[in-house]
Amino acid sequence: MGHLLTLNTGSSSVKFRLFGLEKTLPLLAGGKISGIGGTPVFDVSKENGVPETYPLSEGLSHEEAIDLVLKWLEDNRLPTSVVAHRIVHGGEQYAAPVKLDEGAMKYLRSLEPLAPLHQPHNLAAVDILQSRQPGLPQMGCFDTAFHARHGRLFHEFALPQSIRDQGVKRYGFHGLSYDWIAHCLKTDYPHLVEGKVVVAHLGNGASLCAMQNGRSIDTTMGMTALDGLPMGTRCGALDAGAVLYIIRTLGLSPDETENILYNESGLKGLSGLTNDVKVLSESTDKKAAFALEYFALKTAQYIAAMATSLGGMDALIFTGGIGENSEKIRIMILRHLSFLPPFEHHIIPANEERAMAIEIWRNFQKEMHP
Repeated sequence: MGHLLTLNTGSSSVKFRLFGLEKTLPLLAGGKISGIGGTPVFDVSKENGVPETYPLSEGLSHEEAIDLVLKWLEDNRLPTSVVAHRIVHGGEQYAAPVKLDEGAMKYLRSLEPLAPLHQPHNLAAVDILQSRQPGLPQMGCFDTAFHARHGRLFHEFALPQSIRDQGVKRYGFHGLSYDWIAHCLKTDYPHLVEGKVVVAHLGNGASLCAMQNGRSIDTTMGMTALDGLPMGTRCGALDAGAVLYIIRTLGLSPDETENILYNESGLKGLSGLTNDVKVLSESTDKKAAFALEYFALKTAQYIAAMATSLGGMDALIFTGGIGENSEKIRIMILRHLSFLPPFEHHIIPANEERAMAIEIWRNFQKEMHP
């Protein structure tokens, strides 16, 4: 049995899972190196094993973090046959997993301006592994792919054709999470598969997906991962004129503006405190309460919009770190939606890594032996 390693490399973390390459895709090991750039920690465990935690030296780089993952796998006699990387943006070209050859990497690097928080780190991991094990097959799984077959009504902007022809359109994100929810609906909630389902992926990044028959009909994120819901540090939907005003009248540079919109806005910007929902929920500061209420209201408003795209709503699914763990936020959102006809609501834990493994298993023979 070969082994499939999934890697999700972010700005401050490297998450991994190791699956057996067989139909059931057994989980053999998994872990996370968090705190890169600060005080890093390595949490890891084998299947049915006792979780282990190793504090690491400050100043750890992404390259060193990936080396630690590879060494741990080697020390535990868990060789890797193929690697699947979570890559946020697949652009217009990729609606399924692809082999990450030179041509694919060149195209994906051209998309870095559309996902500056994620894409550079995703691709750096590919380069690091290529330098360590050049013969190891590497595959890309894309957060945009699940939304790639939207109808024109749901992916066009109201812009001139000459602009739209240059790739300025709505792509949508969190597709690996939504792909997993679609899988879970088929196995655990079959009565909802053909129904009108809105999925709320609520975490530090947040979006919604209008789903039916396991397909994305509409979603709240657009060309970049800034659009739609307010998030941990990202602004969500914003009047484009406000961006022009910030640059032209307030005198901020495009880079400064980008930093504010991606890193200083959302819950952090509204509260002036933090993007951590747990901390905000426990705070007595009125600004913390306002930030949470704003987040809940905007999420509810967009849920109603997704229901409009579907022509109704039979169920609302919560997933992601906030969606799964914050009962307070769920209650606030549901309260805003109490005017709607009755609908089911469920919590399904996110599992983007298994979604990636399933995608590679489906495409493995074709992609590895073109």
